[in-house]
Amino acid sequence: MTHAPATVTPLENRSRLSTADWEHAALDAIAEQGVAAAAVEPLARRLGVTKGSFYWHFPTREALLKATLERWERTDEAGFLGGEPIADPRERLRALFRLTGRDLPSHAVYSALLRALDHPIVQPVMSRVSQKRIDFLSATYLQLGLDPVAASFRARLTYAAYAGFLQLSLQLGLPRLSHAEFDEYVEHAVSTLIP
Repeated sequence: MTHAPATVTPLENRSRLSTADWEHAALDAIAEQGVAAAAVEPLARRLGVTKGSFYWHFPTREALLKATLERWERTDEAGFLGGEPIADPRERLRALFRLTGRDLPSHAVYSALLRALDHPIVQPVMSRVSQKRIDFLSATYLQLGLDPVAASFRARLTYAAYAGFLQLSLQLGLPRLSHAEFDEYVEHAVSTLIP
C-alpha cells in the first residue's frame, strides 16, 4: 500500500487561515513525514503564510498537535466504525478488512502515530482510538454469538491483524498486494477471524 501525499494548496488569497486549515495541514504533514513534521515553520511554508498567522489560532505547537489529533480521532472514528451501519456483523467485519487495504490518508496518520507512541500527546489519543476500535470489534463478535471472553480475544486478534497489515505496508514498505491477492487476503482473514 502506498500513500499518495496529501496536498495543501497555499491559501494566499485568503486574508486569514482558520484553525481547521492549520489542523488539516498538520495532518497532511504527519501522514507524509511523521509527528515531528507538524511544526510551525514548515506548516506556515506549506500554507504560504508567515508563522505569525499560527499564533492567532494556537498558543503553542503542542496545542496545535492536540487539536489536530482530536480532529483525526473524530473523523477516523467515523471511518473505522462505519459511517453507514452494516446490520450483518459478518459483512461489517468483511467491510472493515477491505477498508484496511484502501489507500486512505487516515491509515498513514495512524501508522505515523504508532511510531510516536512515546509522545505525551499522541499516546492518550492512540489509547482511546484503540480501545474504541477493540470495543467495536468485541461488540461485533458478541453479535456473532461468541461469549464475552472469546469476543474480546478475537477483537484483539483482529485489531492486531489490522494494525499489522498497515505497518507491513506503510512502514516496512512490503510490496503492495495486487487486487486479486488482496481479495484472497481478505477472504483468508475472514475465514480465519470470523467464526
